Amino acid sequence: MTLAVLVSVLAVLLLIVGLVGTVYPILPGSMLNLVVSVAWAWILGSTASWTFGLVAAGLSIAGLSASAALTGRRLVRERVPRGPILTGVVGAVIGFFAIPIVGLFIGFAVGLFLAEWRRRRDARAALASSWGALKAMGLGMLVEFVCAMVALAAVGTGILVHFATA
Repeated sequence: MTLAVLVSVLAVLLLIVGLVGTVYPILPGSMLNLVVSVAWAWILGSTASWTFGLVAAGLSIAGLSASAALTGRRLVRERVPRGPILTGVVGAVIGFFAIPIVGLFIGFAVGLFLAEWRRRRDARAALASSWGALKAMGLGMLVEFVCAMVALAAVGTGILVHFATA
């Protein structure tokens, strides 16, 4: 197996890890995709690899930026301060170890709700703001996931073009 084939297979595998990492934050996500896309383009060094690698890198940056911007804007609109979000993160860590696979998400939601309930002293208001925060984070994850998926497709196309023109 040549170095180009090995690097391409490894790049696709790491991009899949990055794709999963956009939804499951324990794994690296868009930052991994950014690094892998540029490294793959640099190692192969062809016009096709650079073209599609930089497109994938741009998509990774766009996904990361859009996720942060959309989530931040919605959290401000829902008036959820950083404290409940950090409590949700602590809940996510506890949930990760307490309940395999889905504990991360359940722990975050429970921690966020409890912090909002404590802050607002009203269960309905806490539920509404927590639900708004969860929707905001879900929208950000969705945008980042789609960008990561298109970045993976760009590198896959780049691999095909690279080897077809080599």
